[in-house]
Amino acid sequence: MLLNEKTKLDKNHYRIFALSWAGWVFDFYDLVLFTFLISQLQTDLHFSAEMLSLCLGISLFATGLGGIIFGALGDKYGRKKVLQWTIMIYSFGTMLSAFSWSFYSLVLFRFITGLGVGGEWATGQIYINETFPDNLRAKFGAFMQSGAPVGVILASIVGGTVSPIIGWRLTFLVSIIPALIVIFIRKYLNESDVWIQNKDKYVNKSIFSEFKQLVSREYRKIFLISLILCVFGMSAYWFTYSWLPTYLEQERGLALISTTIGIIIIQSGDFLGYTSFGFVAEKVGRRPAFTIYSFIMAISISMITLCWNQIDAVPNLIFVFMFLTGFGTGFFGGFGALFSELFPTKIRNTAVGTVFNLARGAQFITPVIITIVATYFDLSYGIAIAAVFAMLCGIWIWTFPETKGRSINELN
Repeated sequence: MLLNEKTKLDKNHYRIFALSWAGWVFDFYDLVLFTFLISQLQTDLHFSAEMLSLCLGISLFATGLGGIIFGALGDKYGRKKVLQWTIMIYSFGTMLSAFSWSFYSLVLFRFITGLGVGGEWATGQIYINETFPDNLRAKFGAFMQSGAPVGVILASIVGGTVSPIIGWRLTFLVSIIPALIVIFIRKYLNESDVWIQNKDKYVNKSIFSEFKQLVSREYRKIFLISLILCVFGMSAYWFTYSWLPTYLEQERGLALISTTIGIIIIQSGDFLGYTSFGFVAEKVGRRPAFTIYSFIMAISISMITLCWNQIDAVPNLIFVFMFLTGFGTGFFGGFGALFSELFPTKIRNTAVGTVFNLARGAQFITPVIITIVATYFDLSYGIAIAAVFAMLCGIWIWTFPETKGRSINELN
């Protein structure tokens, strides 16, 4: 009996989930921590805002490249092994960032971090989606996504309150911890038995054959509409969050501690949005759930940017819309299950890694666009672009078939 055919979860399920979730927590922690250290990097290394925007953009581009590479390697060498590789790489890259001595050295180290960050999400999602029962796939895929707000909250606490005390170098240095966790627990994990059952059909093939199948006539359409959906979703996310701490602190006049509290409120909404999305998706279907959550995000991000002065006049209302902005971001919790239910085992990791991370890699221009818009207007207009993409995400999902209840074993 395959793990995903069991009627009751056992210790193997929980171990797989624990590593995938923890990997995503520190994945996002390492990626987002950089945005909280911008001011210190500007002061110590005399970098301009444009230089740091470019650095963040390059790290996002590297996530796209990493997702494609490790997505294909996950289909060839297995989910467990590649998940461990990606966590080790992004931990190593962030640790190296502590030793940056110039702009180019920082760019190189953030590029390494981005490679690992990009590969982790798809592999972790596939690892869960192939081993959990069909009726729990959306729930636990969304639960894994809840690691993102936990990582951002951790980054905001460390970046906002700890790093001013210990400095940005030591803050980067402690990011070796996730790699140590992997070294400790990897021997307790089982490989995806769905992958093991099917690996002999394609494991000896070149990874380039996987990409060729992905754009073949059979899968080309679903690949393209999946990529467009992910681009809309990623754009909504990164237009919201890439400069949000700076926006709250510099443009809205919040103190650093207030900015940290605001980010924690948003990420608390994120956490609740992710954990609830799976239940909603199993109840009403993938498509309605995407639309509900993405529209909530679109409306709320408009409130905390374009309508800030109006809602700030009502005590605490701004924090309500911050929370709802995070809650609406919960639609990200549906990507893993949806894409796993669309592609067969032989190219599943390649497909999901390529789709998710091409979309994320395309966000390398997002920080730059926001900086340009802020030059002529202000940051609120740049960040408000996210609302448009969130609305598009909620509309575009209806180009997909409904996959609720679909067995991934039938796609082998």
